Amino acid sequence: MPLPFFEVDVPIKSTDQPDRRGVHVFTGPADSRSSAVRIAHEVYDAARAAQEAGLEIPGKRPDGWGARGYRPGWEPDWLSATAGRWNDPYSWLRVSDFDL
Repeated sequence: MPLPFFEVDVPIKSTDQPDRRGVHVFTGPADSRSSAVRIAHEVYDAARAAQEAGLEIPGKRPDGWGARGYRPGWEPDWLSATAGRWNDPYSWLRVSDFDL
């Protein structure tokens, strides 16, 4: 059985202008919320290391996780990251509130 797909939302803030905030979103398969956050952190760290070394940001890993970009000057708050099952807003197979 395939693993469920998760969305990990990580609050970020600008190091230059701390009042500027946002959210970095990661998605991919995982067996739990904590695994999803751990994997998102791994792909973020890989993207950051590549960028800082002047290399291209790695593409998706074989497990389906990856980072499309890295924003220097924005710091993630991993302790406040949240993860939950992802529902494609464009899918006709969405889970309804009644199914929960």
